[in-house]
Amino acid sequence: MKSPAKDLLENLRYFGLTKNESSVYLALLELGRGTVSQISRKGNVNRTTGYDILDSLVNKGLVQISGKEPKQEYVAESPDNLLKVLATRIEEAKQDLEKAKELVPKLQSLYRVEGRPQVKFYEGVEGLREVFEDTLKIPNKKMVAFAALEAQHAALPDFFPRYYQRRVENNISMRAIFPKTPGGIERANQDKTEARESMFVPSDQYGFNPAINVYDDKVMIASFPEKLGIIIESAQIADVMRKIFELSWIGAKQLQKEGK
Repeated sequence: MKSPAKDLLENLRYFGLTKNESSVYLALLELGRGTVSQISRKGNVNRTTGYDILDSLVNKGLVQISGKEPKQEYVAESPDNLLKVLATRIEEAKQDLEKAKELVPKLQSLYRVEGRPQVKFYEGVEGLREVFEDTLKIPNKKMVAFAALEAQHAALPDFFPRYYQRRVENNISMRAIFPKTPGGIERANQDKTEARESMFVPSDQYGFNPAINVYDDKVMIASFPEKLGIIIESAQIADVMRKIFELSWIGAKQLQKEGK
């Protein structure tokens, strides 16, 4: 059968006290007040450790200091203060939980499992810049895209003229499907200088705002109204998106033949 003192010693951990802190705190409760030497002796800790433990208990509001060296003593506060210590721990735990909830999705985006797609999210105007910057780093030098010219130029007005030049400088060729809009026609007129082959679809039937670029084993999605960029790294997803693009290319070519 446990002694009452040992039972108290073990249960003080619920208030966040270490074993040594509990020993010293119980010793001081029994003494009422005492010097470091007296308290350390009764709490079965060495004097040097006693200083650190008492300072920790002072910071937690369980002990107060009376007098000054060399007559300095420590006085136990009311055990009611343990409830305040616990309330503080609970509040801190709530704050930690909220921070963890924000952090976990960011860590999840970096989490790699063999054979599992890696998905990264980028927010804001800078996020949109980042996802387009990634398309300039491809080793196979070929890319296909569903391009929303008006939307992307409106979202990043100073970015794209230089982006097109850099893509050419990096020897990256592109095939792109545009909704047939004035912006799309104007861009297609630059196909030769911008290493691109373009195809149009009727904007009233097949207009779209997000841009989708497929390159290497990646699929980049830029949603301009939402200021959100997504990069999915997956060989299988990139493969099926290329096939969807090829089917769309055939359909767009047929529509152009029909004059639509």
